[in-house]
Amino acid sequence: MYSSGENQRGIVVMAHGFGGGGHNSYMDCVNYFACHGYYVFSYDATGNDESEGEGVGGLPQGVIDLDYAITFVEESGKFPSLPIVLFGHSWGGYSVCSVLTYHPEVKAVIACSGFNSSPNLFEAEGKKQVGNGIYLMLPFVKLHERIQYGGYASNTALDGFSKSNAAVMIVHSFDDEVVPAEYGYEIYYEKYKDDSRFSFIPLENKGHNYFNDNTYRNEFNAKFDEWLKTLDYDYNTEENRERFSEDKANYIYQNLDREKWCNSLDLELFEDFVGFYDEHIH
Repeated sequence: MYSSGENQRGIVVMAHGFGGGGHNSYMDCVNYFACHGYYVFSYDATGNDESEGEGVGGLPQGVIDLDYAITFVEESGKFPSLPIVLFGHSWGGYSVCSVLTYHPEVKAVIACSGFNSSPNLFEAEGKKQVGNGIYLMLPFVKLHERIQYGGYASNTALDGFSKSNAAVMIVHSFDDEVVPAEYGYEIYYEKYKDDSRFSFIPLENKGHNYFNDNTYRNEFNAKFDEWLKTLDYDYNTEENRERFSEDKANYIYQNLDREKWCNSLDLELFEDFVGFYDEHIH
């Protein structure tokens, strides 16, 4: 649990995206909510970063992990009794919506770059690899997930919306190539565009990860790639792994502007997020 004060108004339970650094990749988001009136409970889903498990297994695992996380916050006795709201990105965006089936008591949800169901994302990724051949595989995917995850596998974001009265904010950029809007935002908008419980924020030219202004990060990464070319050894080999790790750490220490790297959050967007929570926690 993260907090920066004693007068917090609610608890944000945060579900991260697939892969990467687990919840550590979202620490700037965590910090913003913690500094603006909310406790934040964030965790690494199964098979991610420091969590147990050799792998994720399947996308419904994210809903299971979030279900248990919310129950832990509510029933462990370790946390204050405050309204619970959810925040999720990508895989987490799917999870925070689907989990409403099991936690209708949640007050508000913000889903960023999410998708409606596990097969939706499998279809989106599969079409990139094998075209329409993916449709021959989908029945087997659904059967496998049903056997492995039971009811969690068939549960969708739309199911969660129908089982809950939570306020929902859907955020998506229409150039998102990881999760195309047709698999999430457009589905929700078609059904709920006239429902006052739902708020829709369409974005343009922001891609899949739009929480930050990535100008400095892109500049730093470009310079890092140039630095890699100056090395007089093959940093990909096992024998040079330790040497490269030390050189890389030294390069980052000497060249990274930590203030710019850590303070690139889109403040206007996150002000809207906090305002949305504030409006609906009572």
